[in-house]
Parts: sequence; C-alpha cells; structure tokens
Amino acid sequence: MTCLHCGEKTAPGQDFCCPGCEAAHAAAASVTKGSGFSRLANEMDEGGFNLTLGVEGIHCAACIRLIENALGSEDGVTHARVNMSTNRVNMSWTGAREYGDHLATVVSNLGYRLHPLDKAADAVDEETRSLLRAIAVAGFAAGNMMLISVGLWSTDSETMGMATRDLFHWLSALIALPTVLYAGQPFFRSAIAVLRQGHTNMDVPISIAVTLACAMSLFEAFRHGEHVYFDSAVMLLFFLLIGRYLDARAKGKARETATDLLSRLSGMATVFEDGQAQQVPIKELKAGMLVLVAAGENIPADGTVEKGRSEVDRSLITGETLPEKLEAGQEVFAGTLNLSAPIQVRVSKATEKSLLSEIVRLMEVSEQANARYVRLADKAASLYTPVVHAMGALTFIGWWLFMQAPWQVSLLHAVTVLIITCPCALGLAVPVVQVLASSRLMKTGILLKSGDALEKLAEVNTVIFDKTGTLTIGHPELIADDYSNADMRLAASLAAHSRHPLARALSAAYDGELMELEVTEHPGRGLSAEIEGWEMRLGSRAWCGDQTAAQQDNALELWLQVGDDVRARYAFSDRLRSDAADVIAELKRRHIDVRLLSGDRTAVVSDVSKQAGITSYKAEVSPVEKRDYLEALAREGAKVLMVGDGLNDAPALAAAHVSMSPSSAIDITQNTADIVFQGEALMPVVQAIDVAHRSTRLVRQNFGLAILYNIIAIPVAVLGYVTPLVAAAAMSGSSLVVIMNAFRLNLKRRG
Repeated sequence: MTCLHCGEKTAPGQDFCCPGCEAAHAAAASVTKGSGFSRLANEMDEGGFNLTLGVEGIHCAACIRLIENALGSEDGVTHARVNMSTNRVNMSWTGAREYGDHLATVVSNLGYRLHPLDKAADAVDEETRSLLRAIAVAGFAAGNMMLISVGLWSTDSETMGMATRDLFHWLSALIALPTVLYAGQPFFRSAIAVLRQGHTNMDVPISIAVTLACAMSLFEAFRHGEHVYFDSAVMLLFFLLIGRYLDARAKGKARETATDLLSRLSGMATVFEDGQAQQVPIKELKAGMLVLVAAGENIPADGTVEKGRSEVDRSLITGETLPEKLEAGQEVFAGTLNLSAPIQVRVSKATEKSLLSEIVRLMEVSEQANARYVRLADKAASLYTPVVHAMGALTFIGWWLFMQAPWQVSLLHAVTVLIITCPCALGLAVPVVQVLASSRLMKTGILLKSGDALEKLAEVNTVIFDKTGTLTIGHPELIADDYSNADMRLAASLAAHSRHPLARALSAAYDGELMELEVTEHPGRGLSAEIEGWEMRLGSRAWCGDQTAAQQDNALELWLQVGDDVRARYAFSDRLRSDAADVIAELKRRHIDVRLLSGDRTAVVSDVSKQAGITSYKAEVSPVEKRDYLEALAREGAKVLMVGDGLNDAPALAAAHVSMSPSSAIDITQNTADIVFQGEALMPVVQAIDVAHRSTRLVRQNFGLAILYNIIAIPVAVLGYVTPLVAAAAMSGSSLVVIMNAFRLNLKRRG
C-alpha cells in the first residue's frame, strides 16, 4: 500500500507512512472540506442555522447556479444564494449546527475554496497576486514568442527552409507548453474540479479551447505541418488573465463597503474585569462586559457609556458627518468612532447581535436579491453550458464537412466560439449594480432589508406618509412661552417621576435643580405630590386644568395645579422634520401622488398636512383601516410606497408595494419595512427613489449590453471572422464594460 499523503510505501494495513503525513493529511482535509466552518454559523430566531462564507473561483453565472443547485439538493437546506460580486455564499439549514461542515464540503468538492469572512481580504489579495504572477509569466513568454513568430509569419517554408521552420516551431513549443501549464492553472484547476463532479462552468470551454490549440499545434509540429499556433495559445491566456484580473479588481472595488464594515468586527478590544485590563477578540464580547475605548478607536460593541465624556462619529449609522456629544448613560453602537476622550462602555449585545452585524446582514440580503432581473440572468446562465458546447461542435462540423475547410482551420474557428461565448456580462449585470446601490445608500444611513426593494421602489407612483414619527420627529417638545421659573421647577420636579412622553419633554426643557418629592402617578390623569401641606397636580385638563379655558391651538397639553389654583398650561408640539415640506414638494415635482394617513385627531392632522404641503389626508384611521386603504389603492393600479414608523404600522407596511421607515438604530432588527433610514431628515425617501431609478436603468442597460455583445460576437465567430486572440479580448471586455457601466451609479448627477 502507499501513503495517502505522500505516496510512499506503508506498512500493511496502514494508510500513512508516518504520523507527520497523517497529521498533514488531516489538516489539508480540514481546509479543503471546510471542517470547522459550522462554528461560524448563526442560530436563527425561527430555528435552524445560517452561515455566510467567502468563496473563491466564481467567475460567471454558471458557477453561481452550480453551487446553488448543489446546496439546494441537500436535505434540510432552506436557503442557498451565491453573490458573485462580493464572492460570498449564504446558506441556511435546519438540524444540527455541525451540518454546516457537510454543506461546506459540498461546495469544496465542486472546486471552489471557502474561507471565513474575516479572511476575505487575505483571500482576495492572494488571488490578485496569483493572477499577476500568471500574467507576468504569460506576458514574458508571449513577448519572446512574438520574436520567433515574426520569422515564421513573414516568409514561407521554401524561403526559410523546412529545418529552420521546424526549429522555430519546437522553440515555440518549448516556451509555450510550460507557460500554458503554469499560467493556465486558474482555469484548469477550476475546470478539472467541476468535471470530476459531473458538472461544468465557464472555465471548462476556456480550458478545452487552450488545450485543443496546444494539442493541434503539437500534432502539426510532429508532422512538419503549417498550422502551429503556440503563440496564439499563450496570447490567448495572456488576454484572458488580464480580463480576469481587471474583473477581480473591479468587483473588489464594488465590495469595499462590506469589507470595511466586516473589518470593524475584527481585531481586539480592551475589557476591564476584576480590576485588570485584558485584550479580548471583538467577536468574543458578550453582554455585561466593560470595555475601555480610547480616543480614536472604533467602539467595538453596542452598549451604554458608563463613564467618560467624549464625541462620537455616528456617520456609519445616521449618515451624518458632524460629531455628536457623548455622556454617561447614552447608547453607543459598534463601528462608530470615539473621537476626543477615553470612555468606558458596558456591552449590551454580543457582537453577532450588534447593530453593525445587522447592517452587514442587511447588505447581504439586499445584494443576494432574487428579483425579476436576477431570475432572468439565472435562467440565461442555465442555458449557457449546453448551448456553448453545442455551438462549438456545430461550428467545427460546419466548417469541416460543409465548407470543406481543413480540420485545423475548422478547429480554430470552434476554439474561437468557445472563447467568445460567455455569460459573465449577463451574470454581472444585476449583482454589481446592487452592491454599489446598497453601499451608496448605506453611507447615507439608508439600509435595505428586502432584496427586491430597489426594483419595487423604481415603480412607485404614490407615496403615503404616516404622521407621528414619520413626518414629525415623534418626540413632543415644549412650546416656548413665558413660563414662570418657579412653576417650571414645580412641574419639572413632578414630571421627572414619569416616563410619559409629555412629562419627559417637560422635564427635559428645565435645566435647573429639581425638588425632592414623593410623587404618585394616576393612570390616565397625571401626577400628584404634597408640598408644605398643599396638593400639587400635573396632568390632563379634565383632572387639574381650567376646563372653561378656550382651546386656542391643536397642541398637546399638561396643566399644573397647586391646591385650588390652576397655575400654568404647558403646550407641546411634535414638530415636523426640518425638510419635510421640501421632500413633499420634490415628490410632487416628480408627479408622484402624496397622501397622509394618521390615527391622530382631524384638527392635528389637518394642521400638519398644511405645514407639509399635503392636500390629500385622512385622519383618525386605525392600523387595519390603513391597510384596507392601501389595498384599495393597489386594486386601482397604484404602486404605493408606505412611509411609516415601522412598529405600529406593520399591516399598512405589509400591504404596500414597498415600504420605508424612519427608525432609531435600536429598532432596526424589529422593523418590518423593506427599507430603514436613520437620522432626523426625511430626504432619504427622495434619495432612495433616485438610486432605485438609476439602478433599474443601469441594470436594463447592462442586460442590453450583454445581449448585444452575444448577438454580434457569436455569429461573427461562427462565420470565422474573429481570431481566438480577438475573442479573448472581446470576452474579457464585455464583462468590464458591464462593470464600468454599473460604476456610473456613483457619479454625481448634474443639477
């Protein structure tokens, strides 16, 4: 018997010649088969596990379909999606966590290498370096072979002499064959791996084409023939490698945002425990730990500031670039930057449940959309393998049998067809645009929670706003007035003992010293306390206010009464978002129907709609009535965008064609909307619609470019008007054109 690792002879009944080979073989199997990847899986709320891994070797939509079909056929798999532009595979399954190792093995057996997401940058760098080395070898060999080819192609065999021509052919073979074996590895390894599993991908026809060109050239060299194309085989690889390298760089640029986010979840954090500071991996942070964050460091986990005052850059969450003050008791979120002074943060969530982790997951969802255009691209990719090989075979047969061309020329035309027919451009048409769109929106505090949200948003012709927390800030504020300082102190001292929104707003408006009181809360009425023998009340008009006083405005109110004396009325307003009127005007300018639905009183809703510039509104509607209203609009053909607070508007959000929600960072995981935006501005609604329209246009353009390329390139190749070199350049160029067109999304619009 021979050793399974090194091939040396072993003792009878032994698989390995020594313990070292056994250990090395086990380690190699662990890496190759994905053992241990299941430890990275996240348990889902609805049961089962979800795992996202980086995957190397994906070059076309056929690769995506191959992996997804293989995973989808496994028992217990509920979801499998590959993202070509971010080079990630996401899978979900029911059952044991360890089943993830088996699923990783399924992908590895197809010839694709897997790695944890925190190793993504290293994997991309290694792939880039490998391609550069292959390009350098192929380019050096091609340059030298061109010198030999000048002599071969500038004269005939009679002038040169048969012996000299054969010598040049064998010199070309001596340079070309080792070059092809080395520089062609990125294509050959992938092709061999999938063929072993009985499948195929884009690298199979490329490998067949290069191998056929070399084999025919070697055969011709042996028989002193003229059809020797070693130089073409090397140049073919050179162009293909350049295209693959540029493709990898362009896709890497597209996934920079996701990579940057993931980098903030890696590294070490300083944890203070038992009087000692120690370094702990960020991924191991748990709720309850006390973390020390120095100035200039990223806050490693969601939590509450326990000690220290500083400023924080929340641009990752809200899109706002101005720093915000940070004091003890305030919430902070993973990935935000501590700017000016050290702070201590008590962790409230484990790293895998932090806001930043949720943002990364939302980006993955949006980039792995199974929308209409994605399904179209997947269907086209499924036809690629049988069609391209059949066309190559028919081209050879047609030229050889019907056109009476030499078999060498016929084979060269078939090789050209194999090279030039490629689904890469079609496969890249959607995902690159989606990655760029979600990254751009995320930088402005807009997060996509639904994969087809942008596609639906581009179809919207009606926008319906909720009032409280959507058009308005959602936090009542005390209306400035000439309030007595003594009365304000009494009222604020009472209000400090309640969590009612109006009481909290009143307490926040007073910055003086509060009185120590024993306060009793009366549900539905207000607060009371005794001071110097007098009963003091703060609450509703019916309980402690002047019921004969005229209602001069639509403001919310609290009344202060001391004994029998009604001392003050405190009026509150939930102010409009600062840019609400501008947003409504901009939507109307785009001929979008804008309406307001609210459960609040008619007088209040009327006042808000007038301030915002909305002419069509409906007040005092329940959540169920909102849903019915949206369903009625849908039956009339309206494509409705519902903008609500995401918590009590769930039925209406679900009934809408697409939904958006303003939300505090803590609400993101609870929100039912398709899109969530951060900050106090309402302009993200317009920004998201803009990006949706531009993304849809670019996707359609990419489909058009990909289809146009194949319509032109394939017939030209079949008719013999294209050489293999031109085919290689055209195939790589088609993918790059689609990618570069997608990058137009990042160009600023004029005007």
